[in-house]
Amino acid sequence: TAKFTSALDIPVEFVQKNVKLRGKLHHITEKGLEVEHIPISIPFITSIQRKWQSKGLLLVRLAGVELAPSGMAWLQQELKPKQMIWFQLLGREDLALECLVLVNKGRFLSMCLNEEILRQGLGRTARIEGLHHDSRLYWKLHKRLLRAELKALKKNKGIWKEESYSERIRDRISNNKFVQTLKQFASW
Repeated sequence: TAKFTSALDIPVEFVQKNVKLRGKLHHITEKGLEVEHIPISIPFITSIQRKWQSKGLLLVRLAGVELAPSGMAWLQQELKPKQMIWFQLLGREDLALECLVLVNKGRFLSMCLNEEILRQGLGRTARIEGLHHDSRLYWKLHKRLLRAELKALKKNKGIWKEESYSERIRDRISNNKFVQTLKQFASW
């Protein structure tokens, strides 16, 4: 029922047990998502606790994802301010939390942002900070993220998109010295 306003407020046991927390999105920055933690509410106790709760935002990073610039734009388009999200704690590094971020898409569906960014080709898989490299959870999550990245690679999406054959030929012709000289001569 406690409201966490800093990554250091979260007990080590929560991080070790990979607890899921709920929060309200405030900002999307280059450092990560700034989220206001929303604690479990118990009707009478919550109303009393609100008076003493301090204000503060948690910095949540997408674990295992190295965002491309287009990924940042996609996040800003996809996520709305004050949107409710769930974040599963995987690690804590300084004042940032490494998390799997889940967004509700309808009543029974949710989307893992970490996987969706990789599936869209808007980032690359990176090491999941905070989890032990030899743990089963690390490899389970890493495999999921690599599969999502592979889907984008196979479909030539996002950063994996390759130029078509006609685009490559057009670029080679327009960059050819002889063609450039002809263009200069024609414009003269």
